[in-house]
Amino acid sequence: MSNTAFLFPGQGAQTVGMGQALHAALPEARELYESAGEILGYDLAKLCFEGPQQKLDSTVVSQPALFVTSLAVLESLRADQPEVVDNCSAVAGLSLGEYTALVFADVLSFEDGLRVVQRRGEAMQQAADQTPSGMVSVLGMEQAQVETLCAQAAGDDVLQIANYLCPGNIVISGDQAACERAVPLALEMGAMKAIPLSVAGAFHTSIMGSAVTGLTEALASVSFKTPRIPVVLNVDGAFHDDPAKIQQLLARQVVEPVRWESSMRLLLGHGMEEFYEVGPGRVLRGLLRRIERKITCHTLA
Repeated sequence: MSNTAFLFPGQGAQTVGMGQALHAALPEARELYESAGEILGYDLAKLCFEGPQQKLDSTVVSQPALFVTSLAVLESLRADQPEVVDNCSAVAGLSLGEYTALVFADVLSFEDGLRVVQRRGEAMQQAADQTPSGMVSVLGMEQAQVETLCAQAAGDDVLQIANYLCPGNIVISGDQAACERAVPLALEMGAMKAIPLSVAGAFHTSIMGSAVTGLTEALASVSFKTPRIPVVLNVDGAFHDDPAKIQQLLARQVVEPVRWESSMRLLLGHGMEEFYEVGPGRVLRGLLRRIERKITCHTLA
């Protein structure tokens, strides 16, 4: 077993222009975008390359866009450094990125993964439209302090931890009014920053409950296989190789917190020494460096 792991980014990493150079230079990347356009029923490549940013940022577009673009980046790495791809021995993805990781691990086909991601984005957008809600990144507070923050700012609304990203970086999520109360309160309690995020709604909370039904139906319509390499899942930060269990955890993921720090510590504890962030952005590299400063993480935007 080698000591290399791949990490795939989640929603928020999208930027206009992503994947355009790969599309122009690499036939395998071009095929991914063309196939995606046929499955989705619209020109995904055009939205990725030309925007507008507002439309690319929408949940229904950004999720398939990042899924396809990350796999295009993977094809670029495969073309340039096939030995790195062949020697990858574990994989994880942040929220949406979990689907990209599962395609790489041969749990899902590209076509099935994209269909599920499309339905996931639609279901999450519909749930967000039902309830004004949001997410806030809280920097510089410990988990227990953030839990207290949520309890004090929630009132009669939903407000809970959505992403355990790394030490001192936790995202909370809930009703819009509760998020607005949480920002000044976090600063009063000693947070370095409390930053409202540009997202459609309160992902990874009970507010997404109505999305579970549609997502569960989509997951049941596709075939899951046993992973060819270990995959760490967000819900519990543990390795899973049972296809039925993976399917269940994907449905739970939209209403439960992402345990990214635990996932990274698991990979580190299993001897991973070299990481590749496969997809747009450098967010995952930054989070990993906060968990283990000496670790090597390559970015492949």
